[in-house]
Amino acid sequence: MSTVEVIILAIIQGLTEFLPISSSAHLILPSAMFGWEDQGLVFDVAVHVGTLLAVMLYFRRDIANLTVGWVQSLGGKHSTDSKLAWWVILATIPAGLAGLLAADLIETFLRSPYVIAITTIVFGLALWLADATAKQMQTMEQLTWKQALLIGIAQAVALIPGTSRSGITMTAALMLGLDRVSAARFSFLLSIPIIVLSGGYQGSKLLAEPTHYDVGAILLGTGLSFVSAFICIHLFLKVIERMGMLPFVIYRLLLGVVLLAVLGSAA
Repeated sequence: MSTVEVIILAIIQGLTEFLPISSSAHLILPSAMFGWEDQGLVFDVAVHVGTLLAVMLYFRRDIANLTVGWVQSLGGKHSTDSKLAWWVILATIPAGLAGLLAADLIETFLRSPYVIAITTIVFGLALWLADATAKQMQTMEQLTWKQALLIGIAQAVALIPGTSRSGITMTAALMLGLDRVSAARFSFLLSIPIIVLSGGYQGSKLLAEPTHYDVGAILLGTGLSFVSAFICIHLFLKVIERMGMLPFVIYRLLLGVVLLAVLGSAA
């Protein structure tokens, strides 16, 4: 990979990991438009480490409170923090099981540029519908286990390329009545175990098949994905308070159309 490719792909990963706009849709654009080769497993793990560090740093206080609350709940002391910690664990289970049972099938049959373009549009419209019609009266602290489980099931759907993990979880949370910021916060917290599980799985494959890699490119990619993801989270929470999800819906629709046009011209 050239330095330019490293910079662009790392920033794309950092931004799209948490925005509801589909990282897979963006990562096929460079290859479709410029003929870039796949960035490889090592780089993929590196940029995911960067985004993981970003979300953990940004929500460090929430993570600390949830961790303490969860540990205390094991001794019989329950609180709002302990409840939310268990809800995060509960909501992670569907995606974890789906990943184990269906990831290879999805990778084989659904990882198509056309599928990504269509799901980018379809789930963008779903986000618009949820944002425009939902009551949005509930805070994250009022989340129930049933709502958490439904959001977790929605997260499992994000295995379909182009869906957007953050987009589908925010859509589900909004439909269930959470306000925009609460929907985003829960989605971000829910990303932590998923990134850890995904990174651990990919890392195990690296250990099984050791390969040579460019240390400089890996460090640069990790750093850039970390910085771009951290800034993205901060700005996103500010934007949705003022403007809602509509800018991201419009962007998804335009992106889907552009992808279809690019793929059509290349056919």
